[in-house]
Amino acid sequence: MATIENATEIRPFDIDVPDEELADLRRRLAATRWPEGETVADGSQGVQLATMQELVRYWATEYDFRRFEARLNALPQFITEIDGFDIHFIHVRSPHESALPLIITHGWPGSVVELLEVVGPLTDPTAQGGAAEDAFDLVLPSLPGYGFSDEPAAVGWDPGRVAQAWAELMNRLGYTRYVAQGGDVGAAVTDTMALQAPDGLIGIHLNFLRRPPLDVAAAIFGGAPEPEGLTQEERQAFDPFRTQFRKGYIAEQGQSPQTIGYALTDSPVGLASWILDHDTDAYLKISRAFVEGKPAGGLTRDRILDNITLYWLTSTATSAARMYWEGARAAAAAAGQTPPEVSLPVAFTVFPGEIFRAPRSWAERVYPNLTYFNEVEKGGHFAAWEEPELFAGEMRAAFESLR
Repeated sequence: MATIENATEIRPFDIDVPDEELADLRRRLAATRWPEGETVADGSQGVQLATMQELVRYWATEYDFRRFEARLNALPQFITEIDGFDIHFIHVRSPHESALPLIITHGWPGSVVELLEVVGPLTDPTAQGGAAEDAFDLVLPSLPGYGFSDEPAAVGWDPGRVAQAWAELMNRLGYTRYVAQGGDVGAAVTDTMALQAPDGLIGIHLNFLRRPPLDVAAAIFGGAPEPEGLTQEERQAFDPFRTQFRKGYIAEQGQSPQTIGYALTDSPVGLASWILDHDTDAYLKISRAFVEGKPAGGLTRDRILDNITLYWLTSTATSAARMYWEGARAAAAAAGQTPPEVSLPVAFTVFPGEIFRAPRSWAERVYPNLTYFNEVEKGGHFAAWEEPELFAGEMRAAFESLR
């Protein structure tokens, strides 16, 4: 924790995990008590035994955390104290002077691991055959309670408070004009940044519609009747959206994050299965990566385990889950209130494997100043992780008009 005298200092950060922690992880994996297999031939009962057994075999015998540790330590990592505790972030400045500063917020069950593959394409597009005027300075913070950021010791760290912290971070880095991006929990933070409209923020991009139109939100989250007159496209979004928000992890983390935290902190296999059981598209891709050796883009075995191992070694499964409890608490406090209108330019990309494909009609109702909307041909919920080149191209297109 920073002292009062150096509270605003930005300190370099490196990872150095003791060997005994990695040995303990391997011992726990070797001592796994397996349940019986599912009684169906698909994933309708949850994460399948064959997937988990192959994941654990690879994790215990072939996965090399030191490779990931070295990769992170090769990036410019920092820690700075904001609002009482330390925030970890990666900050990569572009070699191009005209670079537009961009802060990207990860989600759950992800981490900064999701975003590592976009660092090169975004900060140095000329190395990828692109143009210097498309470059970004990149800031990738770890959410409070995730990864190497401190865990909040008191209530109140909902997406709105994180949004304020990110504005302070960008100000502290000297950025007076910047853009923001987010998906999943990161979409909630980025959307709230746009609602708060701090000095310096000039636009946002989302790849998940975390705040749908009020009548849709009331039906999905509040038990209200479903909206009348849904178009076919809206119906195709509404049904999977409603189904996803009945998932067990959303209910448990929104209501009792401490309860599930005991199992997730004690068992690496329990943690891994909980992380895998997020959404159908991502699970199928991750399962194929382990069982069939067929990764979907950046969703490789090693990178999937980089993310899970980061949760394990930092013991942040409970504090990360608590973000859902904080978000539910904030949503309940704001129930019945019409949020202020977002006046900043908003860009949106629909990836086909997302939990639901947000219709343009919904995005326009929530964001009257929608300046960019595009549907791409591949990618899912973890868009930057799975399709980094495509994601980087969407960032260039989305913010082109703001340069």
